[in-house]
Amino acid sequence: MSENNDFKPFVPANKTLPEFTATSIILGVVLAVVFGGANAYLGLRVGMTVSASIPAAVISMGIIRKILKKDSILENNMVQTIGSAGESVAAGTIFTLPALFLWAKEWGTNAPSLIEIAVIAFIGGALGILFMVPLRKALIVQEHGTLPYPEGKACAEVLMAGEEGGDKATTVFAGLGIAALYKFITDGLKVFPSEVHYEIPVYKGSGIGMDVLPALLGVGYICGPKISSYLFCGGILGWFVLMPLILLFGADIILFPVDIPISQLYAEKGSFGIWSNYIKYIGAGAVACGGVLSLIKSFPLIVKTFAEALKGFGKGQVSNERTNQDLNIKVILAGIVVLALAIWLVPVIPINLFGAFLIVIFGFFFATVSSRMVGLVGSSNNPVSGMTIATLLVASIALKATGMVGQAGMTAAIAIGGVICIVAAIAGDTSQDLKTGYILGATPRKQQIGELVGVLASAIAIGGVLYLLDRAWGYGSTELSAPQATLMKMIVEGVMGGNLPWSLVGVGAFIAIIVEILGIPVLPFAIGLYLPIHLSTPMMVGGLVKVFVEKKKNLSEKEKKDADANGILYSSGLIAGEGLVGILLAVLAIIPIGEDSNVGEMIGGFLPNLIPALSNAHVGNIVGLAAFALLALSLWKFCFRKMKKL
Repeated sequence: MSENNDFKPFVPANKTLPEFTATSIILGVVLAVVFGGANAYLGLRVGMTVSASIPAAVISMGIIRKILKKDSILENNMVQTIGSAGESVAAGTIFTLPALFLWAKEWGTNAPSLIEIAVIAFIGGALGILFMVPLRKALIVQEHGTLPYPEGKACAEVLMAGEEGGDKATTVFAGLGIAALYKFITDGLKVFPSEVHYEIPVYKGSGIGMDVLPALLGVGYICGPKISSYLFCGGILGWFVLMPLILLFGADIILFPVDIPISQLYAEKGSFGIWSNYIKYIGAGAVACGGVLSLIKSFPLIVKTFAEALKGFGKGQVSNERTNQDLNIKVILAGIVVLALAIWLVPVIPINLFGAFLIVIFGFFFATVSSRMVGLVGSSNNPVSGMTIATLLVASIALKATGMVGQAGMTAAIAIGGVICIVAAIAGDTSQDLKTGYILGATPRKQQIGELVGVLASAIAIGGVLYLLDRAWGYGSTELSAPQATLMKMIVEGVMGGNLPWSLVGVGAFIAIIVEILGIPVLPFAIGLYLPIHLSTPMMVGGLVKVFVEKKKNLSEKEKKDADANGILYSSGLIAGEGLVGILLAVLAIIPIGEDSNVGEMIGGFLPNLIPALSNAHVGNIVGLAAFALLALSLWKFCFRKMKKL
């Protein structure tokens, strides 16, 4: 590797602009908490989160340029640096720690305290940042022309475009407002159901439907038609192939894990009964196998990345040039040691000091992998779940081998997985942010401090969000299925207690192998099989909208690119708007107005009681589908909004 001496940043190294200011810190912290909460809700509902960097940057431009009348691209960059940390902390946390809440209910014990959650989240986030800092020289600078870091580059382009005006912020806010109103109407006022479902009597065992919600439409558009179609195909396999077969061949057989005949299960609970008791385990096997296959495929890249990272470790740490100043290596090493001791001392992670340092070594390995992987495939395709599954398998086997089983062993395994999951997520986010800063000419050391600020704020807030959502609906419920955390819980229980239906898990694993042999990306397909089809259907609609945008005639390539950028901004607003109202509804759901009712129930029963037709399931489904069609139309319209000005 040779250093890239020809590259010139947007802001020259010899020029100093406002960057780490009170405005950028306060606004960044607010956005970190907001996007962290919104992504926590989204991830617990559908098992996916989305990058917050671009929406945070656009909102920052709208506020700093339009409201505060200030003009500093590096301040805007600092806001998105701090703000995007919330999404990564949320992803790592909600993919694992809700399992502890589920176990607390099963065991009759206390869930982890707010302090314990905050400490785990901060330790994982801070380790991810400190591990990534020494890699900046090797991955960001020396491989500038090799590793594209798509989100980091896109965010830099948005910020540079913002120097010409912050009008794009209105698109994000429009999506946010429309989604917030829509979400309040459907899940707040309950004018129509947010989930539409139809059984198919002529094809017994199957069913179809969709969650008619804005966030899923937005996720589908951002992921694009390919990823959305892989998810949808996984759902089709589960709901239109495997479930009818289970009912057809199972008939009156009692098949573990259910203690009644399959035909009776279908008669009582419909297609959902078959999905929740059988397909969920098949999907879990597919996801677990997909994660392992992804790691095996990436192993040569992992080894190469690890070797190159060690060669580049510590380079460029001491420099008088503003754009090449990192945190001091002594501070980094001291911080890692302190955090390792903290892991040992936190009660919710019952491991010894040696085990804590093993977590640090494992964490550095996956932080290195994550930082390199997002440079190639982007944060949205970073296999954090696969890394976490691998960690949980190794941790559970190691803990069981040392005699740490039962509640203590399972709690320790999830806590270890939680730390590693957050490490991998935040390392990828940090590398994207540092890439943005490198293109713009930001000061790396200030960005790294900003990342730590964002992690701290998000870690403090995420515990409250987890408790709020659990108290409002409960993890594992229809509103908050917590698919990733439930999967992690099942894996740990399976290794520790051997109480998983391993035949079903094995079926899922071999399906994943077949899909891999066919050359289809296995993880999105497996996730589509694991999740109910009601989640992949609206995402498929979002993907189709993107196809129509890309295929629209009589447009130049630049106009199509601008339309797609508008769609991404509007979709980001849809996701943020639903997430924020989801948090608001959770707050209303825990405010009591009587012994057996709360404010949320009072509001939710108002319109259906006033207009009885709204309570009819058939009418509700029609209204829901019509409303979702209008929402998809609004996405299409906003893609081409102000095309000439763009």
